[in-house]
Order: sequence, then structure tokens, then C-alpha cells
Amino acid sequence: MTWRGSTTVKDRILACLPYLLPLVAVFGYGAFLINQFPLFGLLFLPLLPLLSIYQVPYVSLLIFLGLFIFVVRNEKITHFIRFNAMQALLLAISIFLFGILSNLLALISIANFAIQTLSTTIFLGILAAAVYSIAQSLMGRYAEIPAISDAVYMQVR
Repeated sequence: MTWRGSTTVKDRILACLPYLLPLVAVFGYGAFLINQFPLFGLLFLPLLPLLSIYQVPYVSLLIFLGLFIFVVRNEKITHFIRFNAMQALLLAISIFLFGILSNLLALISIANFAIQTLSTTIFLGILAAAVYSIAQSLMGRYAEIPAISDAVYMQVR
């Protein structure tokens, strides 16, 4: 749905870029799956330079704040780009919250199998949401992810 005007090719490409943040952030949770299926790891080969940058302390926080302050809150940027940037940030927030949950589960000695299952689930869920959102953005459509898109519409006017 393109209800706020038409999108240019430049807008479509720029709207895809914020989804690199959740893809890079969720990579660590896919370790169990990538160990089982090494060919699956080839999907992340183009992201290796970003993965190394993301490991530097506070870089992820600076990228997050930069996207939020300079893209999402900047009304000079098209709604389409701001919407996709905010949706990518909410996906990254969900990864962060899952990280807290998995640390708590590790503290109370929940079975390693349960943590592996939850990690693989969040990895596949975020991967599917990001790929879907990138595909929709390239077609010039708003990616509608239940609950997340509703929260995005509340934030981005």
C-alpha cells in the first residue's frame, strides 16, 4: 500500500537499508542453525563487514540513536523511509528484549535445548520479517507486520 504518495527508486533502496540493523543484530542467535546447516551461513556472507563493525562497543547504540533521531524524527524525509526505519528499529528492540530473556533463562538454568530452540525461533522470525520487509520496500509497498506495523504507525506521522 502506498498511501502517502508514490515512491521513487531511490526511496525504495534507502528504505531497505535500515533492515541491515536487525539482520546484523540477530546473526548471533542463528549460530545453532548455521552450525547444523553451514550453507545457510552463506546468506550472511555479504554482511561480514557490517558484523565486524557492529562488534565495536557502543556502535550499535549509536546507529540506533542516529536512525531514530536523524531519520525517523526528521519530517523532511519521506514517510516511506521513516516508516521502514522505525520498523527496523522495532525489530532490533525485539532482538534486544529477547537477549535479556535468554540471559535470564540461562541464569535460572533452563535446559540448553530450550535456549537453542528460542534462539533459532527468534533468528528465523527476524530473518523472515526483514526479508519480507525488504522485498515489500523494493516493490514500493509498506510492509505490514502484525503488531509491529501498528506501533510504527503510532510513532511515525
